[in-house]
Amino acid sequence: MIVRPHQHWFRRLFDWHGSVLPNILFRLSLNVMMGIVAVIALPWYEQLDIHLTTAPFSLLGVAIAIFLGFRNNTSYGRYCEARLFWGSLLVTTRSLLRQWKSALPDAASAREFAGLLLAFTWSLKHQLRGSSPQDDLRRLLPERYLADVSASPLTAHRILLHLDLWLGDRRRAGQISDVLYQSFDANLNELSRILGGLERLASTPIPFAYSLILHRTVYLFCTLLPFALVSDLHAMTPVVSVFISYTFLSLESIAEELEDPFGTAPNDLPLNALCTTIEIQLKELNDDHPLPPRPQPDAHFNLT
Repeated sequence: MIVRPHQHWFRRLFDWHGSVLPNILFRLSLNVMMGIVAVIALPWYEQLDIHLTTAPFSLLGVAIAIFLGFRNNTSYGRYCEARLFWGSLLVTTRSLLRQWKSALPDAASAREFAGLLLAFTWSLKHQLRGSSPQDDLRRLLPERYLADVSASPLTAHRILLHLDLWLGDRRRAGQISDVLYQSFDANLNELSRILGGLERLASTPIPFAYSLILHRTVYLFCTLLPFALVSDLHAMTPVVSVFISYTFLSLESIAEELEDPFGTAPNDLPLNALCTTIEIQLKELNDDHPLPPRPQPDAHFNLT
């Protein structure tokens, strides 16, 4: 995720990192080539008495802009929903640990409970990004749970089960009352809801047919546009055509990038930073020092 300080408007015009321009540069170069072809072929084009006007492109451009706006709103809505789930995860894990420390102020049990919560958080991050959670499990998970959780293909689900079993054991031992257990259970259900919501976003992309028809229409529009402009613009056709194409191709590329907010692209959610923030807060609440260093943007103002 790009975390960029405030810049002068003129400097921002030339920002490269975090822009989708590197992703579409080759496609824009093809559009420039089509503009040059249209200019070179203009005499032959006029001899054949072909008059491709801008009128149909104006109508099609309005329709494409509406659909691109809808597609971007949908993708950005997925991004915002994912961020809200991670915010709820922070609040819920913090509430669970606070509840446990107030119910049973035992440092050893609080540290074990916090380890389970942190292992759940980092396992969820790895599940969403398709990476291995083993290093973080060995670092955070209490030893007696490590073998069972590591053997599971769904580590976050397994840790959530152990959290419930852990609280159930203490309820049966009389360490927490039934009323307090219900409060814990409500927060565990919230963790389950967050897990399910993030899994839904990760496994349910925008329907492919919808993305495909928009993709094809945008490229067909950008390919034929120079031939509609060349009669009026002549040598300026490649410049104007590439500017219009940049707008449409950029909006489509942004929508594709935000559709999956859990990746490592510059504009995706900084899941490592979010997990580290949760770890800092839980360890500070548990007086477990030293704390991990706070996430800082790298030299390109990027958080992963």
